[in-house]
Amino acid sequence: MAHAGKKIVVKTPLVEIDGDEMARVVWQMVKAKLLLPHLELPIDYYDLHITKRDETEDHVTIDSALAIKQYGVGVKCATITANAERVKEFNLKTAWPSPNATIRSVLDGTVFRKPILVKNIPPAVQSWKKPVTIGRHAYGDIYSAVEMVIPDAGKVELVYTAESGAKQTLKLHEFDGPGVVMGMHNLDNSIRSFARACVGYALSEGIELWFAAKDTISKKYHGHFRALFQDAVDAKKAEFEAKRISYRYMLIDDAAAQMMKHEGGMMLALMNYDGDVWSDLVAGGFGSLGLMTSVLVSPDGCYEYEAAHGTVRRHFLAHQKGEKTSTNAVASIFAWTGALAKRGELDKTPDVVEFARGLENATIATIEAGTMTKDLASMAGIPAAKAASTEEFIDAVGKRIA
Repeated sequence: MAHAGKKIVVKTPLVEIDGDEMARVVWQMVKAKLLLPHLELPIDYYDLHITKRDETEDHVTIDSALAIKQYGVGVKCATITANAERVKEFNLKTAWPSPNATIRSVLDGTVFRKPILVKNIPPAVQSWKKPVTIGRHAYGDIYSAVEMVIPDAGKVELVYTAESGAKQTLKLHEFDGPGVVMGMHNLDNSIRSFARACVGYALSEGIELWFAAKDTISKKYHGHFRALFQDAVDAKKAEFEAKRISYRYMLIDDAAAQMMKHEGGMMLALMNYDGDVWSDLVAGGFGSLGLMTSVLVSPDGCYEYEAAHGTVRRHFLAHQKGEKTSTNAVASIFAWTGALAKRGELDKTPDVVEFARGLENATIATIEAGTMTKDLASMAGIPAAKAASTEEFIDAVGKRIA
């Protein structure tokens, strides 16, 4: 922690990516109350408020990802992903794509999500005693898919045209009436970097590694993933044996059944969509998306830490009316601390790492002492009336690091 009157110096700028709605309010509160009083913190700031993305034709999102490539570490607030309702609400030019998906595509990273364990927030799954980490491939699949609504009868084909001009054609479906179709892709380089990242994470943490897909049905697409993942495991076979860590490939439905009976303490590697769904499932099982860390790791060693939850629109509407909210700030705090700890590690400034870990410990200690927001209070068996407001919780954490 910082000494009285003396701030800890962060040497290299941290890329800060601001967001939307209540998440944005909490984000700035955490920064103002828990970080800036203790740190000299250089920031390379990018505002991804939905109107700013619209003004810049979404270039600000790409710029923020490129800044992470430049400086190595970024920290991101939750952002709105536009749909038809949001386009109308903010009078947008178009429904801009998910900022997270855009940043993941630029960095070609793997997302690791891990629950934050708190003694007085018991997991919903009684067998879970240790964290379940989700490793999510963060490129392609439905997030980069092309789609078409089929108006009437006709044939849809997949056509591959080689640079030489040679063509391969595969009939997708013969429609006898209206329908819908999707085409998606992935890249060997991205799949291999995902597999290497998951293997590296499991080895560094000393935990069992699972990979789950459905290659019995998708023999080529999922089967290709399985084969390339196995290559990455085989390349580190000696390290797995030395650390007595096992690797298991499972069909995803089998993995789901086994996870419900497992004590945890493993990492489950998943393809993009599966990882999106399962990270929320695991978060809910351990308490909340507000009790989940999330980091995007790129193949070239760049890191983006983020709050795993959304923008908490319902609370923002109450906040706009001047009402007090009880919004969980834990994931936002841990996004900042994760980024600061990595920044300190890369800069070789142990006092920055120590501050980040101390803030994490103070946050958990505050909850375990009985001060928590309404979402956590309901799981801890505390009456809602005794739950802390957003600001009260952050202030309570602040007192522990003063």
